[in-house]
Amino acid sequence: MSKTQEIGVPAESDNQKPEKLGAPEERAWPTKPSFTPDMLAEMERQLPSKLNRVVAASLAGCIHCGMCSDACHYSVSIPEDKTLVPAYKADRFRKWYKSRYDWMAKVFPKFVGAEPLTEKLAEEMYDKLYGGCTMCRRCTYNCPMGVDYGMMVRAARSLMQSVGRVPQHLQDTVDTHYNAGNNMAVPQDEFIETIEWIEEELQDEDGCADFKIPVDKKGAQYFLTLNPREPKYYPLTIQASAKVLNAAGVDFTISSRYWDLTNYALFNGNDPDAKLFAMWQAEDVKRLGCEYLLAGECGHGYRALRWELPNWVGGVPFKITSMMELMAKLILEKRIKLDKSVWAGTRFTYHDSCNIARSGGVLEEPRIVIRAAADDFVEMEHNRDKSFCCGGGGGALAMPEFTKRRIAAGKIKADEIRATGANVVLQSCHNCTDQLKEIIEHYGIEAKVMNLAELLSPALVLD
Repeated sequence: MSKTQEIGVPAESDNQKPEKLGAPEERAWPTKPSFTPDMLAEMERQLPSKLNRVVAASLAGCIHCGMCSDACHYSVSIPEDKTLVPAYKADRFRKWYKSRYDWMAKVFPKFVGAEPLTEKLAEEMYDKLYGGCTMCRRCTYNCPMGVDYGMMVRAARSLMQSVGRVPQHLQDTVDTHYNAGNNMAVPQDEFIETIEWIEEELQDEDGCADFKIPVDKKGAQYFLTLNPREPKYYPLTIQASAKVLNAAGVDFTISSRYWDLTNYALFNGNDPDAKLFAMWQAEDVKRLGCEYLLAGECGHGYRALRWELPNWVGGVPFKITSMMELMAKLILEKRIKLDKSVWAGTRFTYHDSCNIARSGGVLEEPRIVIRAAADDFVEMEHNRDKSFCCGGGGGALAMPEFTKRRIAAGKIKADEIRATGANVVLQSCHNCTDQLKEIIEHYGIEAKVMNLAELLSPALVLD
């Protein structure tokens, strides 16, 4: 059996994809409405397996100084709720950890804040670590002890998910990806038809008659991945990206199989699923013989491919970059020409996605792109790796039971957007797109949301 077949990728076919695209067998993970004694016992059994070096150090290292409270968009936007301070939220997990591993807990459990895992404590973990944290890691920047809240929260989510205590819609999203190959269950024939239609629309634009959106082109330099929201709801973003790539003469292709760069298993904590989704794309890049895996404009998708994939599979025989980095490279190499006058009278600001900036290190590339296309650009008060999370990360948009808290937690971001006076909020993440649109409407701000390719596309000067 080939390695491709071993990890659940269909056997190669140049003409069509097998009917069964996802994992070898369909599944619907059973979710539970509450914790039972058996579930708690299973979490107790699995706890040691989740305690890697970073998680264990983060659980042991907190000194409860409170410096994280000024860094969290939940505690800053909802100051009246003291249970949303990062240290408090993490303590729902830390209390249990200390009851197992802190020697002083055997003698003075209350003194060290130790508490055995009970149904009440587990439900508090569920509420605060799913519904009160986006794993944005901004609090880690303020922590004098270097506590990595993102890693710690994901470990706790992994334990809860393993026994079925996980938000239903979040788990459904992962199951859909597992069963259909993309998280919106877009059929292959429908996807190909959508790409063909977008190509026709692109070719109708002035100067774009020869532009192409190749599908399954072997030997292309770049393997472009997409967010399923694009073919489903935002096809113009694909058109804009393709226009930029064609204008620069970039040799790229899109796979008809594993084009979905999202990985919601990062959010529910299921490590085998997260690895599987990433491996599908890795195998497809090798199938088509591409030099680069090109992550589209998606925060957690970029992180999953650029930083997590090589760790999960032990290295890859191709390079990985992002659409943000590639657009900046094309500008610096003068491979595209831009006319700033297209955006005269429009003020822009930029929201740094947590997984792109803080957890990805892509800080200046978006600004190279923006300043090349527009003159009126105003930074938010907190930007780059210090940017506040918009509130939509960590799978928050896939957990409707926490919607009210999610919108409330976006107030600090809405206030900073309003202060810039911008007409357009630029970003490079579709979760950010949806969250920013919601908070802009909720807090009465007159601005629209765009990604970077949509900024460049109208400004292109085509020979």
